[in-house]
This record gives sequence, C-alpha cells and structure tokens, in this order.
Amino acid sequence: MTKIHSLDFDMDQIANSGQCFRISKIAPETWQVIAWDKTLQIHQEEDHDYVFECSREEYHGIWFDYFDMQRDYGEIKKRIRATNDPYLIAAIDYGYGIRILKQDPWEATVTFLISQQNNIPRIRNIIAKLCEPYGNQFPTPNLLAKYTEDDFLSLGLGYRAKYLQDISKVVLKGDLDFNKLKCMNCSEVVNFLKQFNGIGNKVANCIALFGLHKIEAFPIDVWIKRIIDDQYGGNFDTNRFPGYAGIVQQYMFFYQRDAGSTHGRFMKF
Repeated sequence: MTKIHSLDFDMDQIANSGQCFRISKIAPETWQVIAWDKTLQIHQEEDHDYVFECSREEYHGIWFDYFDMQRDYGEIKKRIRATNDPYLIAAIDYGYGIRILKQDPWEATVTFLISQQNNIPRIRNIIAKLCEPYGNQFPTPNLLAKYTEDDFLSLGLGYRAKYLQDISKVVLKGDLDFNKLKCMNCSEVVNFLKQFNGIGNKVANCIALFGLHKIEAFPIDVWIKRIIDDQYGGNFDTNRFPGYAGIVQQYMFFYQRDAGSTHGRFMKF
C-alpha cells in the first residue's frame, strides 16, 4: 500500500472530469483505475488522504506519473486566482482536486474518436465492451485493425466505426507514430493529427492534452464554447495561461458541467 496526502487531488472529480473513461467508483470511497494494462484500487481515508493498493515501486513507476503528481497544481491555481477572473476562481474552488492524467496516447486517440457527439455513460459502456474480450486490457492497433466496420457497429459506434477502422490501420502502418508526436510542439501535433479521418480540431486537442500531455492544448467542445460565449463574449484569451491552458480548460469544463447540472442551470457571472 502507498498513502498520499494532497490538497489538490480528488478521485471523484478526476473520475468525472470527462478526460478518462476507465475509472469507476466500486464502493463508497473506493475507486478502480484501469490504465497502462494495470488495475489499481484507491481508497479515500480522510478528505485529502488516499491509499493506493500497490507497492511503492509500482506507485512511483506508474501512478505517480499517471496522476501528474510531480506538478504543483496549487501553484497553478494561485496563478489563475491572480487573474481576478471571477468565473475561473469559482471553477478552481469547485474542482480543486482535478489533475490532468497521463494516459496512453493510443487509448486516448480511440477514446476521443468515440467521444464525438456522445455522452459519458455511453462512452464508458462502449469502451468497456471494446476491452472485455481482452481481459479489460485496451486492444492494440493490431487487434483493432482486424475488426470489420460491422464489428465496430455492433459495439454501438455508429458513424464512428469507420474512424476506428481507419485509425487502427494508420497506426499499424506507422503513419501515426506517437513517439514522434511526443517530440513535436502542441500546434504541430494538432495539425498533424487533423489529417486523419474523424479527427477535427477538438479531438486533436483532446489527444494532445490527455494522450500526449501537451498541457497547453485547449479543446473546445460544446460546453467550453458555451462558456466562452456566455462568460467572455466569445473571446477567451488562452495566452493568459502560458503552458497550462489545458488545466484551465478542465476546471472550466468540470465546473460548468458538474455544478451547472447539480443546480439545474448554466453558471452565470
């Protein structure tokens, strides 16, 4: 077991932040995390104390990096607070425990292709069905390249079936090499990814942020667009947050989607 204490870590918020779909709450104060071909249970003991059911070697070898524990999110929140932006201050206060996960880029690519025009429970269900034949491990490009479009359609993918069929073959051929993408800057990554079927600006930025950990990426979906239009008159300057705009995006998304749903309204400032 490995115990952590952090004021900037909340499993409920991370699990429901829309960036990952294989974290589930399996009991009161207990979560199961499936990532990097590993399964982990995390228990909450006190408000800011969590127990990772793994050795210290596994924690430091996998989960420390996965949960971005080396980054000082408290310092980032201080910088956001210094902008005196009332909406963002409310967002960081509400989603204080969100962190950007360092996910497998292949899994993130498939996940966010599936996420288009989709809701979170349905995305979770499709991914669970996709992984089930492989002992809950995420299928490799080699495995998915063998699927027919009808195989994907049977999982409930609809028009996204063609996207998964195409991207699997692209990765298998070597035309999409995630190791090379890691060496590119964020704008280069986004522009490169957009050449592939089904990847537009939003999905490319999601892959950059959640799969390649390009923290400056700023995905704009319907929630973020609505926030920008309603709170900022259609103009949100990400240059105010050099190198960490993607973290700001997650605070915004979680606050608007979670708090707005809870109170049955769109948050207004």
